[in-house]
Amino acid sequence: MFTKLDLQNGYNNVRIKDGDQWKAAFKTNRGLFEPTVMFFGLSNSPATFQAFMNDILSDFIDEGWCVVYMDDILLFSKNQAEHRERTEQLMRRLKKHDLFLKPEKCKFDVTEVVFLGMVIRPSYIAMDPVKIAGIVEWELPQTVKGVRAFLGFGNFYRKFIGKYAQLMRPLNDLLQKNRKFKWTKECQIAFDLLKAKFLSEPILVMPDVDKPFIIEADTSKWATGTIL
Repeated sequence: MFTKLDLQNGYNNVRIKDGDQWKAAFKTNRGLFEPTVMFFGLSNSPATFQAFMNDILSDFIDEGWCVVYMDDILLFSKNQAEHRERTEQLMRRLKKHDLFLKPEKCKFDVTEVVFLGMVIRPSYIAMDPVKIAGIVEWELPQTVKGVRAFLGFGNFYRKFIGKYAQLMRPLNDLLQKNRKFKWTKECQIAFDLLKAKFLSEPILVMPDVDKPFIIEADTSKWATGTIL
């Protein structure tokens, strides 16, 4: 069972230390302003906010039933009673720190949830179909920038594709410095094959913890692979 929460106001929940407001000052046609709270755009805002969330929810995270990424919170349990207790604990903690939620973006007591681009269910994890739909119309990369964009998408979901590093090698080679961009037959094969594999909507299944785990690994000149 899952519950997904989305915090309101994000970075604005963190106050800027007294005496440091001038460091984030900005000028408008109405004058010079010094903010009292952190806001989007500061170089250290993401790291500071993540550290803030990790700190106030550290015990829940350590107990292994709460995951936090910025203003997104996911909690999970094995049964309804346990889940309700954990949800109440988390709500009380957020209230203690004056943190509020966006009700329209929260999901309570569900058996399937989309979190950080993944569809999570009790027995397996899948790619978000909304994001996968975009790859159908993905145009052939014509520049290094285009290849990087495709690789950025692919790398995010690489754990779903077997032998990913080996398949991507022709495309990764295009990113080498001082190399002329040339779309080869091997690049086309890699591009088409990867699109097909993503569109097949592979899933990751939870291992059976009641059976012994055996790990085997191998490596080549181009990639390293392991199997459980």
